[in-house]
Amino acid sequence: MSKLSIKQWAEEDRPREKLLMKGVSALSDSELLAILIGSGNEEESAVELGKRILLKAGNNLNKLGRMSVSDLAGQFKGIGPAKAVTLVAALDLGRRRKWAEVAEKEKITSSRDAYDRFFPILVDLNHEETWALLTDRSNKVLTTMQVSRGGISGTVVDIRLILREALNHYASGIILGHNHPSGNCRPSPQDTRITMKLKEAAQWMDITLLDHIIVCGDRYFSYADEGII
Repeated sequence: MSKLSIKQWAEEDRPREKLLMKGVSALSDSELLAILIGSGNEEESAVELGKRILLKAGNNLNKLGRMSVSDLAGQFKGIGPAKAVTLVAALDLGRRRKWAEVAEKEKITSSRDAYDRFFPILVDLNHEETWALLTDRSNKVLTTMQVSRGGISGTVVDIRLILREALNHYASGIILGHNHPSGNCRPSPQDTRITMKLKEAAQWMDITLLDHIIVCGDRYFSYADEGII
C-alpha cells in the first residue's frame, strides 16, 4: 500500500495550511520540521521524516540543536546537505532569538537570571566553554566575555584574563558560567578549585565573584544558591 503524500491529506492537516488557518502554536515539533524539510521520501511524508529526526534526538529540541550538517545530511533518507543546512540555520535562529530576549534584561537579580543569560550561549555545545558576565555595583551587565573553549570533559580557565577584563570595564562583580555537555550538573573538584581561586584573587581587587553557574541543558547548578561562595 503506497503512502499518502501531504498534498493528499485533508487541508486542515497539512502543516503549511494548518499554520495559516490555526497559527504556529497549533503545530507539533514534527510539523514545524516538515515545513522546513519541504518534502519527505518515497517511504515517508515530511511529517513522518520530521518525527524520525526528532526521535534520533530523543525528542529533545536542545539535542537536535546540537546536531551539525554532517549529523543530518546522509543520516536520513531525503535529507541532503541543502535541507540539513536549512534545519541547522533555523535552529540557530531560535537560539539567537532566545539570546536577544535575555540580553534585553540587563540586571542580574538571581541565579536564574544568570542561567538565562548563559543558556543560549552554552546549551547546544558538545564541548565545554567558560564565559563570564561582568557587572557594575547594581548588578547590571557591563559585558559578556568568553573565557575559554575546551574539550568534551574540561576547559582551562585563565583567571588573569578575567580579572584584566573586569578592571578594564571597572566591574564590581563577576558571574562565571560554563556548561557540562554530559548533562550532569554536579561540579567537579576542578570547577570548585577554579571558583575559589577566582573568588580569592578578585577580592584583592575589591571585585566580588557573585556566582558560578553550571549549565546542563534545562537544569543548572549555582554555587551561590548552594552556599559555597
